This record gives sequence, C-alpha cells and structure tokens, in this order.
Amino acid sequence: MGRLEELRINAYLSQIARGYTNNAFIAGALFPEIESELEKVDIFEFNKEAFSVYNTERAIRANSNVISPKGFTKKTTTLTEHDLAYPIDYREEEESKKVKLQLHATNVVTEGLKLKHEKQCADLAQNPDNYPTGNKITLSGTSKFTDADSDPLGVIEDAKDAVASKIAQDPNTMFIGQETWKVLKRHDQLKGLISDNLNKIVTMNFLKEIFEIPNIYIGKAVFVDEEGNFVKIWQDNIVLAYTANLSSRTEYDPAFAYTVKKKNSLYIDEYQKEGKKVKYIRATDIYTPFIVGPEAGYLISDTN
Repeated sequence: MGRLEELRINAYLSQIARGYTNNAFIAGALFPEIESELEKVDIFEFNKEAFSVYNTERAIRANSNVISPKGFTKKTTTLTEHDLAYPIDYREEEESKKVKLQLHATNVVTEGLKLKHEKQCADLAQNPDNYPTGNKITLSGTSKFTDADSDPLGVIEDAKDAVASKIAQDPNTMFIGQETWKVLKRHDQLKGLISDNLNKIVTMNFLKEIFEIPNIYIGKAVFVDEEGNFVKIWQDNIVLAYTANLSSRTEYDPAFAYTVKKKNSLYIDEYQKEGKKVKYIRATDIYTPFIVGPEAGYLISDTN
C-alpha cells in the first residue's frame, strides 16, 4: 500500500471514530468537552465576585467606586494520552474485506477509549471525597429509596438548595444510576403525584417536571471486571450538578466539571511490528476529565 493511500484510510477511519456514539455513554453531559490547543492547560475555579453587592452610588466630582479584585484560583495541569490498538493478522485480512475489518477494529478501539472516559468520569462524580461538606449525603435505613416511607422528593429538594446556596444557580443536570431509576419510577411518593386520570407510571418527562431539572440521564453503561463479571459503571447514586452552556461559557460560570481535550487529538492510524505479519489499528486521544467546581455538584450515595 502506498503512503498516500495509507493516509487516506487513516483519515477516513479517524472520521468514523470521531462520529462514533454509544447511547449507553452519558458522561459527556456531566463533563462537557472543551478543546485546548496545548496539552498543558490552566483550569480556573469559580469565585463569587460577580455576586457581590457593591456600593455603586457616586456623588458629583467624587472618585469612582473601584472593586478590589479577588482574582481566580488557577490550576495548571497536563493532559493525558490514551491509546488502544487492535491486531489484524495478514491471513485474517486476506480472508475478509479489508476496509470492513478495519472498520470493525476502529469501532472496538474507539469503544474502548470511550468506555475508559465514561468510567473515569463516573469514578470522579461518585466519589464523596470530591465534594465539599454540605454537598453530599449517604442514605441509610428508612431514608433509602427502597423503603416505602422514604422521601426522594425531599432529598432532591435539599440537594438543589445546597447547590444554589453556594453558586447562586439551581442544578440543571441529574445523573441517576440505573438501579436507582428502577426504584424511583415505582416509588409510591412519586406515583402519588401523578394525576388520577393518568396511568400511574413515572416517566422521564414527569421526573423532569417534579424535580424541576431539565436534563436527566440514566447511567446504563457496564464494564467487565477481572473475574469476567459485568459491573455497572453508575451505581445506586444520584449526581446533581450545574453544567455550563459551552456556547456562552465564561470563567465566571460555576460549572461542575469539564473534559479538557486536545484539539483534533482523536486519531486512527495503523502500524506493524517486526515480521510484518500482524497489523495494528490504533486509536489515540489526549484528554483529562476535571471537577473544576465541586460546589456546583451534589452526590446522593447508596439510594437502594
């Protein structure tokens, strides 16, 4: 194969990878992606300057009222490279349609990178140590949603109030583990809020209405552990957060988290080792997920 043809195939497979989606992966809604030209990045943390009440009245010929800037808290860090390769033996390639096998390999390595990202984000978001005091709760006893006398609506309202008290914004995003969702949609308290002339089924739209949270996602993704068992990435937890609108984001936006990604870093290429009987289709990406505003999030653990 000529070098130009190789580059064309690599570019084509890279486009396939960049357009790849898996409906089970939802972390991008909690850790929205922002691009960086460089691998070394500065992460700015939210401060409350924009919410201070200042003395703005000025008498004739008096000096202007000058703010004493508080500045930003800045963290400098370096993004991490991730890569994964899929082997194709020359005999396999001869027995199959070449591009079709390469497409399969591309999907497998892309899925692997995205699964790793999903788990990284879930591990960050579900770790109580990443939240300040007052922005987390672990349910126990009758407070667990599996108890008939529990109060999920009250727990959610308290979580919303906790976030709003620290960032002056209500959370606009909620992540619910699938096992928690199974319990919530059958909970008598929530079903009791449904009008008598409707079927007593708690739907996603109804949940958004009663919780007053516009973006709700159910965590269904799984991974295989070392014993070969399927494990849910999103456990019986709920994460509430304020996530930024990327089209209007500023340093003042009290967003919970981001995935900082090097621009155009997702790339598919191929390489061979000594002997040249095995070709490798490789996916490379450079990114790191960060919680930048822990006050903008709230974790409800052990709901079931």
